[in-house]
Amino acid sequence: MMTESTPNIPLGAPTAARMYDEALGGKDHFEVDRAANAKLYEVIGEDRVRSTAMENRRFLGRAVRYLSRECGIRQFLDVGSGLPTARNTHQIAKEADPGSRVVYVDIDPIVAVHGRALLADDSTRIVTADMRRPETILDDAEVNEFLDFSQPIAVLFVAVFHFVTPAEDPARIVAAFRERQSPGSYVAISHLTTDGMSEKEQEGWYAGFAGATVPLALRSEKEIRRLFDGYDLVEPGLVRPYDWHPDDDDSPRTNSLFGGVGRVAHPS
Repeated sequence: MMTESTPNIPLGAPTAARMYDEALGGKDHFEVDRAANAKLYEVIGEDRVRSTAMENRRFLGRAVRYLSRECGIRQFLDVGSGLPTARNTHQIAKEADPGSRVVYVDIDPIVAVHGRALLADDSTRIVTADMRRPETILDDAEVNEFLDFSQPIAVLFVAVFHFVTPAEDPARIVAAFRERQSPGSYVAISHLTTDGMSEKEQEGWYAGFAGATVPLALRSEKEIRRLFDGYDLVEPGLVRPYDWHPDDDDSPRTNSLFGGVGRVAHPS
């Protein structure tokens, strides 16, 4: 059902969700998305782009596993979730507790169309909304019916804030969610970074997303760290994703990203 708050995605333009799906080797993308990724591959290198996508995906898996097994989190709000692929958030969370609940949110309506067909599960919901307007998620009736914000919730912002411009203020977005989280809640963030990335590679990332439905905004490690204000970073802190609780998951190792997990800070 389309509502006034449903994001308007221009037809014929590549989207981050579908480009990510293509880079991961998925099949839910269009020619326009493949063409956009071809620009990335030409300048940055196909292996580097695909490795960055997979490194990010592996980080998501390890973060959800840590939050569910080590921290006892049973509720997840996966913002900017992208298209369903192997080892989704709810699959990993349910390994710790079959009663775990997950709400997926993405701006691309295609995600909801494919997701509802593939994720027919009482433990999941899929909402189409724009994270740049946090209230459309936090005040959504389906979200609040399914998740209990009076209990710990992990909010996942995995590879999404580099699609939020400085004017749109990503720290404001994180703060809106943090204010609704109860004690014992967590956030997970990964982000493309300028640190260790050549100017040519930065130009390649910008060129690849130039015609996409959302612009790209690379950030430094210092700028990414600010997104965790109000949270206590858990060990090992904000690091390259492959260094965050490394496992034998064959994660690629690039210098394209930073990732970390934070716990809602106790009032001083």
